[in-house]
Amino acid sequence: MNKNLNEDLPIFVKWVDFTKWLLPVTAKFPQRTRFTFANRLDNFALDMVEDLVEARYTKKRKNILQKANLRLEKMRILIRLCKDMNLISYKSYEFAIKAMNEIGQMLGGWIKSSGDWQ
Repeated sequence: MNKNLNEDLPIFVKWVDFTKWLLPVTAKFPQRTRFTFANRLDNFALDMVEDLVEARYTKKRKNILQKANLRLEKMRILIRLCKDMNLISYKSYEFAIKAMNEIGQMLGGWIKSSGDWQ
């Protein structure tokens, strides 16, 4: 990538915006689920921030991006479970899935454009 390293990548901006939305949502989960679903989602989201930063500043990013892609898929499943257990509304679920799908497409494009996708 030949971008100026002082510019935030669009995928990073979108993920940070999603994380800013997610953290207050999970903070409202009932206490019985706060240490399972909420913590897991929060940790995945914050780990993804780290993955995106790490991928930006390394030349061999295939493994990092694949790890981020797997993390995103795990989050999709957890979000669906949260909806099924009425921890989030259907409207919140739709927002989250739409955002994660868009970010997933961007991540897939980055993986392909990095030239080291198998």
